[in-house]
Amino acid sequence: MSHITQNKPKLLGRVRRMRGQVEALERAIEADKGCAEVLHQIAAVRGAMNGLMAEVMEDHIQMHVAHPDIESDAERSEGADELIDVIRTYLK
Repeated sequence: MSHITQNKPKLLGRVRRMRGQVEALERAIEADKGCAEVLHQIAAVRGAMNGLMAEVMEDHIQMHVAHPDIESDAERSEGADELIDVIRTYLK
């Protein structure tokens, strides 16, 4: 997955920020913070995860479905099928 490798530092930075958000969520629960604060932490983690998913999904579409160098309908179809599978899993 060359597009993952090309964006690796950026993607890892996002993952590390998410880790920090999850750790903040854990600390909030351990410290018996109010439910509103915990819900805000959960929303932040979810937003970060959705942002990462959107970025990788966009790269996948650009590289495996819409890229002008893709000449084979089979290759384009495979990229689309992979995306559909991921979306189905994501929406469950």
